[in-house]
Amino acid sequence: MANHRTPLYRWHVEHQARMVPFSGWDMPVQYTGIAAEHHAVRTAVGIFDISHMARVNVHGPEALALLEKVFTNAVATMTVGQVRYGLICNENGGVLDDILVYRWSDSFSAVINASNREKILAWWEQHRTGEVIIDDRTFDTTMVAIQGPQAADMVSAIFGESVRTLKYYHAKPIRYREGDGFISRTGYTGEDGFEVVVPHAVGQPLWEEVVTRGAVPCGLGARDTLRLEAGMPLYGHELKESINPIQAGLGWAVKFDKGPFIGREALLAATTDTTQPRRIGLELDSPRAAREGCPIVAAGDNIGTVTSGSLSPWLKKSLAMGYVRPAFTSPGTLLAVDVRGALLHAKVVPLPFYRRTKNV
Repeated sequence: MANHRTPLYRWHVEHQARMVPFSGWDMPVQYTGIAAEHHAVRTAVGIFDISHMARVNVHGPEALALLEKVFTNAVATMTVGQVRYGLICNENGGVLDDILVYRWSDSFSAVINASNREKILAWWEQHRTGEVIIDDRTFDTTMVAIQGPQAADMVSAIFGESVRTLKYYHAKPIRYREGDGFISRTGYTGEDGFEVVVPHAVGQPLWEEVVTRGAVPCGLGARDTLRLEAGMPLYGHELKESINPIQAGLGWAVKFDKGPFIGREALLAATTDTTQPRRIGLELDSPRAAREGCPIVAAGDNIGTVTSGSLSPWLKKSLAMGYVRPAFTSPGTLLAVDVRGALLHAKVVPLPFYRRTKNV
């Protein structure tokens, strides 16, 4: 079965992006190079095609009830224009996906990981009651991320000064040329930035305008190194059905006091479970990168596994995230990572590895 292609696929190919299959889509992994693209986002502004992410509208009288049932974070307390991160869990507390929910005046939107679109849509269909309309807009819209310290200047020049005052994790409707969409102050890079959804017809014109104004086109490679530095989990690595949000350090996105939701009882039990592996950050004393699946070792004993690792283009260090037994999670703990038989010294460090200076 052929992979999907985003509306910007032809542009990527024409501009010599290296294309790779990713979660059922043909996506650019890099243009000029991961390090250069990474630095552009940390110092100026980069643009990413994230149209592979699923975009779903949820509306109808029972839309709120459905979202409260399937989402670990609170939805009822959201104000119009607010965006919230949270998780969708199974009855055992395992993570089915991590998503963003947006509240509008008369409806909700959600952004879902590309690999989980069909699974989550089926989960919602299974659990909805009453009148809920679940409208998958993934193939009707284009989504781009404009990220970096100069992102606010760029988006305000395009969409108006009111966008500059948008608070972090808030969104507003926009109009671009003849297309109605929305913009949110969100991202997956650890920098200030915005994510924009517009109809297909104006997706490429928007992309080209942002690039013409100086944004560096960036691929999935830089997106991955940026999110790793920012300590952000990636589904299929730090998050999966065998891991719960408490283990992943995402308890802040689980609101036990909001009322019943799927997985609540299991997650409540997880808060007092001292046996489950926990997510940590590791800094390696080596120029070699730890990769997913590498064993984490203490005194010759295998005590965990790396879930993501890379050489950090910005911090110039070998960084990794992984899960280890709770006794080994304290910052400063000295461990080792087995990289193809070589034991590399590593130290547990707090997440995130990188934290920007916030001005919003």
